[in-house]
Amino acid sequence: MTTILITGSNGQLGNEMQQAAVRFPDFNYIYTDVAELDICDKGALDAFVKANNVNVIVNCAAYTAVDKAEDDVELCYKINRDAVRNIAEVATENKVKVVHVSTDYVFDGTNYLPYTEDMPVCPATVYGKSKLEGEQVLLENCRESVILRTAWLYSSFGNNFVKTMIKLGTERDSLGVIFDQVGTPTYAADLADAILQLLSNKTFVPGIYHFSDEGVCSWYDFTKTIHRMANITCDVKPIETKDYPARTPRPHFSVLNKGKIKSTYGISIPHWEVSLEKCIGLLHNS
Repeated sequence: MTTILITGSNGQLGNEMQQAAVRFPDFNYIYTDVAELDICDKGALDAFVKANNVNVIVNCAAYTAVDKAEDDVELCYKINRDAVRNIAEVATENKVKVVHVSTDYVFDGTNYLPYTEDMPVCPATVYGKSKLEGEQVLLENCRESVILRTAWLYSSFGNNFVKTMIKLGTERDSLGVIFDQVGTPTYAADLADAILQLLSNKTFVPGIYHFSDEGVCSWYDFTKTIHRMANITCDVKPIETKDYPARTPRPHFSVLNKGKIKSTYGISIPHWEVSLEKCIGLLHNS
């Protein structure tokens, strides 16, 4: 039986991987976060992989605080680049496959057509630069690796935009939400399913792939839909990016082209509204 090591298992995606595992019983799973395994410690990682006969590493660990990263540069690079190099080198030494999660922030967000995997990268933030360098060290040091870039991730676990908008919508009479940044909300449960579908495939095809849910919306549209599904009556007003002070620039366009992962691995992807309804149902019942 294939043994999959899942790092960062306390995060949004890591928690969803634990839920998805029930639907993919043909694998043996090991879940770790920093308390169980520090991926910044290459020796510890190597010993863990050997001791547990790991066949695949799914790296869900990441430094994702976009604004804080501008000050916390060293830690951001330590997790998003250096730890990924450790994973790549240990994986190659032990003949282990790697699935690594990356981000739309490797692009500058100025495009107007959905980003394909071969489009030029140009990160505009410390977070984006660290994630890009993580991709690069993985590709340089581990041939048997898949990189999955995603965007606008949310879940019933952890802190995310959906939970924040539900909270603010119940606390306030009105909200201003940005309408001139567009992308696709991605339910982390769908990404977890895609990862395990990919690993269930008879052939493992290394490379960079894009994954988000289907469809396109703005943060404003996303919020209006969240509130409608959660029966919240807050007055949501559209505002421009320039009217919302942010420490670091956010991509104006984060739409990813998923043609490659669909054709290579035969993965079908739900529309974001269908998945959002599932997530809000879980939050409502929790």
